[in-house]
Amino acid sequence: METQAKVDEILTRYKDAKRDALIPILQDVQDSCGYLSKEAVIQIGAYLNLPTSKIYGVATFYNQFRFQPVGQHHIQVCRGTACHVKGSSGVFDRFCRDLKINDGETTRDGMFSLEVVSCIGACGLAPVIAVNGEFHAKLVDDDASRIVKEYKKAAKEGDNK
Repeated sequence: METQAKVDEILTRYKDAKRDALIPILQDVQDSCGYLSKEAVIQIGAYLNLPTSKIYGVATFYNQFRFQPVGQHHIQVCRGTACHVKGSSGVFDRFCRDLKINDGETTRDGMFSLEVVSCIGACGLAPVIAVNGEFHAKLVDDDASRIVKEYKKAAKEGDNK
């Protein structure tokens, strides 16, 4: 289903919605579409009679919202206190170097996206990351390179089947 149709379907669940429904609508659209596209923001603004600048203002305030699609493999690097103390910044930097992207970005091929999160809730495993929800624990910088290679290898093997 295309984005406009998905957003239309979501908006029908918010009959007579006002400004107070903005965050739930944004959450539903992101859950359905994977991110908030420019077109979706415009469509929501027209429905709620709000300027897109107001919608972007709200959406950029909360770090739960993203404006680009995530990659096939979405990497979340925990930067909570335990992970930070145990070296998550080095792990994050290695992902940035290896993938040639920064926080909130997706590789050109759409294979990987990278996101810093405040806490994954696995402090005893620090430093920890999640790739598509799968945890990788007690990492060192070199593990980032290994993880990227493993996912690339799995993708190639999947292409050969």
